[in-house]
Amino acid sequence: MHQQPIGFGDQSFNVAVYIANIPNMPQYSEISSLQAMIDGQIDTINQACGNGWRKVFNVYAKVLFALPSEYYHFAKLAPTWQHYRDTQLLQKNSHTALLFSPPILTSNNTLHIIAGRTYAKTLINQGQLTAQLDWLDDEFAIDKTNKVIVCPYFDYRQLSNIKIARLSELVASIQFIN
Repeated sequence: MHQQPIGFGDQSFNVAVYIANIPNMPQYSEISSLQAMIDGQIDTINQACGNGWRKVFNVYAKVLFALPSEYYHFAKLAPTWQHYRDTQLLQKNSHTALLFSPPILTSNNTLHIIAGRTYAKTLINQGQLTAQLDWLDDEFAIDKTNKVIVCPYFDYRQLSNIKIARLSELVASIQFIN
């Protein structure tokens, strides 16, 4: 049985962020597929669900803008990460996804970022993640073969600008092994 990714984003994503929680809104309680977002949808979720989701979307856009530009062109697609977040993030043709389902490690050209050590360990303990993670410290782990990185949760306090820069360096280290 082939698993189907569940969450928000583009069907042809090459950057996937995995998160343990789903926006607490009735229209997402039964989400069972990957749905491209539309203009204004991120703002609607932020209005309904508060600051926690605003941070997730903001940090996601900041991470994309920090990725090595020789491999990822997100920073060239909009003048600021805020503009990118509002006009392209998780939309059709964005090549991005925010997934509530476990990683499917089949595509060799997809970057998998798991937001939060606790979530990553839960996935491993439940047999839903088979990556061979090398824990670099209490917050970051990497599996270069499967292009999986575990980083702090997408929140300013946990994934600060300094840690976003470290995440970008880890992404570059994965890309160089191809």
